[in-house]
Amino acid sequence: MAYYSTHPISLIAFCVVSTGTFWLTRYIWKGLSGGPKAPLPPGPRLLPVVGSLFDIDVSEPWLAYTRWAKKYGDIVHFRVLGKDHIVINSETVARELLEKRSKSYSDRPSVATNHLFGLDFNTALLPYSDRWKSHRKIYHQTFRPESVVVYRAVQFQKAHILLLSLLESPDNFMMHLQTYGASIIMSIVYGYEITHRNDPVVANIQKVIHLAAEGLTPERAALLGTFPFLRNIPAWFPGAAFKRNALVCQKLAPEVFDAPIEHAKKNMSTTSAESLVSQILAQAPDQKTLQAMKDCAASSFLAGTGTTESTLSIFVLAMVLHPDVQERAQMEIDTVIGEGRLPDSNDRPSLPYVEALFRELFRWHTAVPLSVPTVAAHEDVFNGYLIPKGAIITTNQWAMAYDEDRYPDPYRFHPERHLTEDGKLATDSGAPAFGFGRRICPGRYIGDASVWIALASMLALFRFEKAVDSEGQKVEIEPVFVTGVARHLLAFPCSIKSRSAEREELVRSCFDGATNKDV
Repeated sequence: MAYYSTHPISLIAFCVVSTGTFWLTRYIWKGLSGGPKAPLPPGPRLLPVVGSLFDIDVSEPWLAYTRWAKKYGDIVHFRVLGKDHIVINSETVARELLEKRSKSYSDRPSVATNHLFGLDFNTALLPYSDRWKSHRKIYHQTFRPESVVVYRAVQFQKAHILLLSLLESPDNFMMHLQTYGASIIMSIVYGYEITHRNDPVVANIQKVIHLAAEGLTPERAALLGTFPFLRNIPAWFPGAAFKRNALVCQKLAPEVFDAPIEHAKKNMSTTSAESLVSQILAQAPDQKTLQAMKDCAASSFLAGTGTTESTLSIFVLAMVLHPDVQERAQMEIDTVIGEGRLPDSNDRPSLPYVEALFRELFRWHTAVPLSVPTVAAHEDVFNGYLIPKGAIITTNQWAMAYDEDRYPDPYRFHPERHLTEDGKLATDSGAPAFGFGRRICPGRYIGDASVWIALASMLALFRFEKAVDSEGQKVEIEPVFVTGVARHLLAFPCSIKSRSAEREELVRSCFDGATNKDV
């Protein structure tokens, strides 16, 4: 399948030039029409037509927002192509607005690219509506804390498969982490077992994710929202590669998400394994609920796979760069668990340093630096500042994680910041990673447990070190991140070796000769 470059700069230039007079007139008219009762929050310069567009690096906007936080404060206003934006850089402000005033801040903006790419079913992108509420009902039934306990055995099994894969081909660790994230979601959501790395169902779904990551960018959404006629340009038009990818995604998305549903239906009578789909199908749902189930299942895969893989790749990086942290965590595991078994979820309360490492992992390089935006349903005033109706509200989780008042020396990977002086786990020390309010990630308990069991298992079995070149010199790592549905770390050289022959034999014996191609 072909993919196309989708950079919209040429279209931006064309549209800004061709419609500049209109926006300049609108800008002047707004300035003469009288100011609001309260001032807007402070923020960067607002140029005619483009607003603050040129002050933002669209590939990593959270970095600009974090710089603005230091200059302007916890709540910042800017405007792009006539649209008001509010960035929340403080957890306190986020909880005040998105939780205590959630009725006004739970809607999503209308984004042209969602429909264009055939992904307007996605729970995370839905407006606050009856359809979204039907999704929330399904998630509450299947993903609430007391419900996700039934999936622990699946997570434990998949973690062991991950260990076996790393034993057999450690150089392919990034691929193994990707397979781990996908296999857990496919099993928990659809009851679908990935039989090998190139599973066709998963490969097709990941094509959709790839297309979505290229297409659902904020700058493209703003461009199509400001200039609606661009949605109708022909796919062959110069600079319209996004339209070609959108057409591919529209066709592919329904097909790839139907396949695992059909698999679940066929296997309900032959398996007792719980999944989101099997739980809903067992209730003989009506057509509306069936569609909501299908939407929720697909949304779960889109949201869950990339973030799990991303977080675990950052874990490997952290262990390679910080051997002292790795050694202390492994010492705790060895002391509490011993050599005869691997960690499981019941050990979690007894491993405070491992838990502190887990929290620091989500803080140090969060996979989701910015929340999915909400939209202000009503005009509001907060701390003396106006929040206009229709303003796009974004929470900057990166700024919260790098708050120097809460996390001194924030660029340092330092799990001890989450412990008290006597070595116990501190209360509420973790940085927010799953959002706020009514739009908080419904799969957070699944994601939390999947990452924890994987990192605890890897710590128990492996030693992570810098790779060594042909001359015996350690290879220095220069981390490179790319942004898609989640923020991803590109593959880097490292050494992953077993540190426990007894645990290694335990893992190998579990699979009765399973080979690398099986996992």
